Amino acid sequence: MDMLPPVIITILNLFAALFALALVLAIGTLVTLYIIDRRQHADAIRHNFPVVGRFRRLFMTLGEFFRQYFFAMDREEMPFNRADRNWVDHAAEGSDNTLAFGSTKILTEPGTAIFVNTPFAKMEKEYATPEPLRIGPYVPQPYDPPSFFNISGMSYGALSRPAVQALSKGAHLAGCWMNTGEGGLSPYHLEGGADIVFQIGTAKYGVRTPDGDLDEEKLRKITGYDAVKMVEVKLSQGAKPGKGGMLPAEKVTAEIAEIRGIPENTPSYSPNRHKEIGSVPELLEFIARVRNIAGKPVGIKAVIGTSDWLHDMCEEIHRRGIESAPDFITIDSADGGTGAAPMPLMDNVGLTLRESLPMVDDILKAHGLRERIRLIVSGKLVVPSKVALALCAGADFTVSARGYMFALGCIQALKCNRNTCPTGITTHDPALQAGLDPADKSVRVARYCETVRREVEMIAHSCGVDDARKLSREHVRVVQANGLSVPLSALFPPTKVQV
Repeated sequence: MDMLPPVIITILNLFAALFALALVLAIGTLVTLYIIDRRQHADAIRHNFPVVGRFRRLFMTLGEFFRQYFFAMDREEMPFNRADRNWVDHAAEGSDNTLAFGSTKILTEPGTAIFVNTPFAKMEKEYATPEPLRIGPYVPQPYDPPSFFNISGMSYGALSRPAVQALSKGAHLAGCWMNTGEGGLSPYHLEGGADIVFQIGTAKYGVRTPDGDLDEEKLRKITGYDAVKMVEVKLSQGAKPGKGGMLPAEKVTAEIAEIRGIPENTPSYSPNRHKEIGSVPELLEFIARVRNIAGKPVGIKAVIGTSDWLHDMCEEIHRRGIESAPDFITIDSADGGTGAAPMPLMDNVGLTLRESLPMVDDILKAHGLRERIRLIVSGKLVVPSKVALALCAGADFTVSARGYMFALGCIQALKCNRNTCPTGITTHDPALQAGLDPADKSVRVARYCETVRREVEMIAHSCGVDDARKLSREHVRVVQANGLSVPLSALFPPTKVQV
């Protein structure tokens, strides 16, 4: 030690002192935590196993992050597995999406959809472009959407400003529509040039009076924009049927409060239904009221449970006249997503799309209204096979929310309701939003939409039809409990019109 320079000795002494201090602090912290844990009785694990018991909660918190990287297989993670997320990411990047060595999907699992190819697949010269289907034949300004795959409802407020900007511009680039969600129409929805579907939720954000009634002048102003092509009256959504939404206070900024027509920095709760709509006649009257103001197609969004009301609605439409029908019905699957919802509703209430879509399709056919009312469907439709299955089962159009979130860069961190989204998609923290560049992400959104459409068409051509709109129940089989498949047309036989 005598041979070391004084400065080195000073540094070593400093490090030794810091180490001793750190050791004392560590021991003091452990003793303090031990005493706290032994004296508390709210958590039995911490009381019986002081200090060490705290790691249980830490590992539970970290588990949702480690699981998707280290432990879950490609096809087993929920709500979206790694294979689907990787497919969306590659599609959005425009990179190669082919696989090697065989499928990792278990094709004998009950519920698996298997499309039935033909030996006479369509050649490229036989391909046809799907023709637009008109929505709203009885309104002054009907809508002819160019795309069968579109962006589902996601509100500004639930989503960040750059996320909405990227979706709007991406939708314009891809030629698909963008649904505003129930949070009102923001300038960021409009600035990208996309076709807009304006959604009226139960709180009537953006078109509400201070008491929560419909403000007709606000509605007239919003639907006066050329970009707003349709109005969707939201009755319920798949993740929380029978319950309204909630926007945390930290997300209710001055701008969002102005757009929605609610107090700033205050949690905002939506009612569980529209107070004007308590029966089928009242539903049709509200649709007529909105349609008379907008002059554009008006439809409804609902997760399907009981079907009696649909029969009643069809009968009431025939009594009033076919023009009184909703111009479209958006069917949300019971496994749909949201920022936050009670577990009992998310897990156990409502029908999934596989059952509800053929049911609604058949009911409308039975009442002779299928050509009058267009069917739009949503619910985990993030990859081409699920979109193609929906078209086979009766959908006219499909929409996705979480697929487009993945295209924006979502990593399924499950922090949508905490304002701490690490990718800047569902947070209003400027530091986190800074990582989301709308110019870059809009291109990813457009690529994802275009790739889904292209590969749905690829499935259609393999099945022997020249465009995706000609897919039907005969083109897909569903695996049963015995591992064998049966045609979807056998599970849901074609319905004869009984008007």
